[in-house]
Amino acid sequence: MSAIPEDTATRPAKIDSVPVRIIRDDAEAIVVAHEVAARLAEQASERDRDRRLPHEEIDWFSQAGLWAITVPKEYGGAGVSYVTLTEVIEIIAAADPSLAQLPQNHLGLVDIIALTGSEPQKQFFFGEILRGKRFGNGFSEKGTKHVLDLKTRVTAKGDEYVVHGTKFYSTGALFADYVPILGLDDERRGWLAYIPKGTQGLQVIDDWSGFGQRTTASGTVIAEQVRVQASHVFPAHRVTDSPTLNGPISQIIQAAIDAGIGRAAVDDTLKFVRERSRPWIDSGVERASDDPLVVREVGHLHIQLHAAEALLERAARTLDAIAAQAEAPSEDDIARASVAVGEAKVLTTEIALLASEKLFELAGTQSTLAVHNLDRHWRNARTHTLHDPVRWKYHLVGNYYLNGIKPARHPWN
Repeated sequence: MSAIPEDTATRPAKIDSVPVRIIRDDAEAIVVAHEVAARLAEQASERDRDRRLPHEEIDWFSQAGLWAITVPKEYGGAGVSYVTLTEVIEIIAAADPSLAQLPQNHLGLVDIIALTGSEPQKQFFFGEILRGKRFGNGFSEKGTKHVLDLKTRVTAKGDEYVVHGTKFYSTGALFADYVPILGLDDERRGWLAYIPKGTQGLQVIDDWSGFGQRTTASGTVIAEQVRVQASHVFPAHRVTDSPTLNGPISQIIQAAIDAGIGRAAVDDTLKFVRERSRPWIDSGVERASDDPLVVREVGHLHIQLHAAEALLERAARTLDAIAAQAEAPSEDDIARASVAVGEAKVLTTEIALLASEKLFELAGTQSTLAVHNLDRHWRNARTHTLHDPVRWKYHLVGNYYLNGIKPARHPWN
């Protein structure tokens, strides 16, 4: 697939005069999330099947105000709780997990502004977010030793910075007003340059070919000696140099997406078994929904889903309690948050995979027909849960409780 020319319209222009809703509190955020989810669900299967990128849908989503719900109250946002944030993401993910993933990095980047930005930077960028502007993602790279082995450089040049490098897994960049790119300086400290769409030297290439999360357009971003004004560059290294909630926030959003995928798979299982599935010949019942072995498995799925959602809410409440403290979070606080989120992420990963696979076992052969496109749940679950290996969450949790080892501070913890 080809690069997106910066001077060519690739979709209907976003009209800045269209009013963007300002959500004022947690209750309103939940109501709006349900409204948006109902609209997004209508053609979610068709978008996945045809890989139709959600240019129009993402405008509905961001103009509904949900991308701005973590902007602090003192800057005009709702400043919602983490309990509300995770519920919003799960609601959207149950409707369309690709669209739920698109604001994941955006929300983490809002937190980086809050943690590291100067007052003028906060005033400007929080204002942009409240006007419906979206951040993409230029973090990860292909072909390096690990996710923190970065080749991209962000170099100070007078009153500007120069960004040079190539990124992949750039979720949301194709739909973004700003593409924040992470790179290292000469001392190997991380900096984030929030590069406006259309900046000379910036290319966003639609070459994402993953079999799941197909409409996230998580492909390549190239920055070729891009010049960025200093007011758009943030010291990202500070969010891990000292204890902050940035890592747990990023992770809990990922867990909420997986919970939403699990919820959607369970709901589609119930619908198909009730309306289409046939009972097994030896069951002696008239309806598949009366088959005792099917009933047993449906019970198991709900128990696993409810357990995952309970740990997700528990983790969110842990983050809320730490955020509400008068003093800055300590290393012990952040370790506790990372472990709580890690526990939730284990179960949300497992229910997303289990429910999306059990769907076919319980619904039967007809459920595999392409017309239903039910394999999208498993494809989405399998793709999204590879974001970071859940086997290391077990290690993180066990090492904390057994040996008192605090998790490393980075965006995956």
